Amino acid sequence: MRVSSNLLNNDVQSNLRIQESRKNKVNNQIGSQQRIQQLRDDPLGAGHLVRYNSYLNRVNQFEKNAKTISDQYSVTEGYLNQSVDILQRLRELAVTGANGIYTKEDTQKMAAETNELLKELISTANAVGPDGTSLFAGTRTTSTAYDVEMGNVEGSEESLITNIRYNGSIDESKIEVDNQSYMSINRAGNSIFWSEQQKLFSQRDVSAYQAKEDSVIGIDGKTINIATGDNVYSIIAKINNSGAAVKASIDPVTNGLNLETTDARQLWLEDKNGTTLQDLGIIKDKSQQPPYNIATSATVSGGSLFESVIALRDSLLTGDAETVGGKVLGSIDSGLDNLLQRLSETGAQYERAQQNIARAETNQINVTNMISREGDLDITEAITDMKMLEYVNQATLSTAGKLYDTTLLNYMR
Repeated sequence: MRVSSNLLNNDVQSNLRIQESRKNKVNNQIGSQQRIQQLRDDPLGAGHLVRYNSYLNRVNQFEKNAKTISDQYSVTEGYLNQSVDILQRLRELAVTGANGIYTKEDTQKMAAETNELLKELISTANAVGPDGTSLFAGTRTTSTAYDVEMGNVEGSEESLITNIRYNGSIDESKIEVDNQSYMSINRAGNSIFWSEQQKLFSQRDVSAYQAKEDSVIGIDGKTINIATGDNVYSIIAKINNSGAAVKASIDPVTNGLNLETTDARQLWLEDKNGTTLQDLGIIKDKSQQPPYNIATSATVSGGSLFESVIALRDSLLTGDAETVGGKVLGSIDSGLDNLLQRLSETGAQYERAQQNIARAETNQINVTNMISREGDLDITEAITDMKMLEYVNQATLSTAGKLYDTTLLNYMR
């Protein structure tokens, strides 16, 4: 190294700049209370910090999702409880009307109350949540779940409700409440407000049927692929193994394809690609949308809860105690059992959502601690470092002042 008159000055200036850089770094750390200012400060810690912050953001979103779905389940449960109370009262009316000791005028008075309870039950099924969306219309949340048809009824002088048509869907919108864990955020009314297992009997002989081309059918929301050459027995096996709440079989008398739901719900059948179900005599052409696209030649049994209440009202109007105490009462009992089952499912889903909220809150605490460990600044240590750097800086300036205390006055003696 060459020793020159500028060497000492350059060394002093260089050291001062290094000290200022260190002071600036500590100042930034204290100001932001973050230990890592740049990736090169701690590459491994910075990598962990990025992952922890990303996970914390996801956990916060999971908590919001779980709270949203929990609120919706809470509202839904309230409406279902109200529906159960209505059904309990309707059952009391059915038992009373089945005694056979009341006159026709008496049963007509019961029918008037039954009709009002029917309206309230429909109002419950068409309930709208706090966010303005239909609770029981599946994914068609902006539509009214059920449409009402009016008509003339024997024994009544005014127009009454004669039919209820489901206007929703059976699709589900899922919301993520944890990593790869989802919960449904809407419910299909045609499974909640249903009385009996629905059965479909096709009258077309399909024993020699073979698929002419590849096609896709939809059974209760499940997609089933049909291959060219599949016979009816292959199709039955695919339906039964699809996971849909529908079982298929061959009728031993007509050799037609029979479908039956495994619980109380409405059949939802469609040809998504091709005409397999139409060829089997199950549904009409694609111009008709489910669930009201059943072929006219097919026979369907098993109705909705509303149809059970309408049958009760009509039987009370005509004084038919035998029908009230037989088919109608049995249908109402079946619908009440199904409604209680759906209510218990809603309660279970609410509890699951609450568990997800609790887990998210715990994860927030744990991840926040991880972030603090990796990224937060030890303020005591930082202040100590700052004081040491200030002391060193003052010492450097003092030393430099003594080295360069010679001035022009020294040469004027």
